[in-house]
Amino acid sequence: MPTALTIPSAHYAAVRDLAIFDGTGPRPQFLVDGEKLKVLVAALEPGQRIPAHPETLAVYYFLEGDGVMTVNDETIPVAAGAAVIAPAGATRGMEAASQLVFLAAKAGN
Repeated sequence: MPTALTIPSAHYAAVRDLAIFDGTGPRPQFLVDGEKLKVLVAALEPGQRIPAHPETLAVYYFLEGDGVMTVNDETIPVAAGAAVIAPAGATRGMEAASQLVFLAAKAGN
């Protein structure tokens, strides 16, 4: 029988306010850091990027700013309100055109 995913209840009234802008690169703030699920908020300064890398299934929801995200060979313009789903094993990366804040939910191993 599969084990249930046990995560305590939590409430964040202003997730965007948890984002930390850092000139040296993204500093993800984990809302959930479990073995089967990770949820984080992260911020990029204009011109900063996350290099393309393969990863597990993930959903990205953009809270502020604009930029581009790549999933495999597809380049996707993103802005506040956009959501991108990257399937397991897909290569993904992003680059900020302005201050960019996003929430990501990633499946565990």
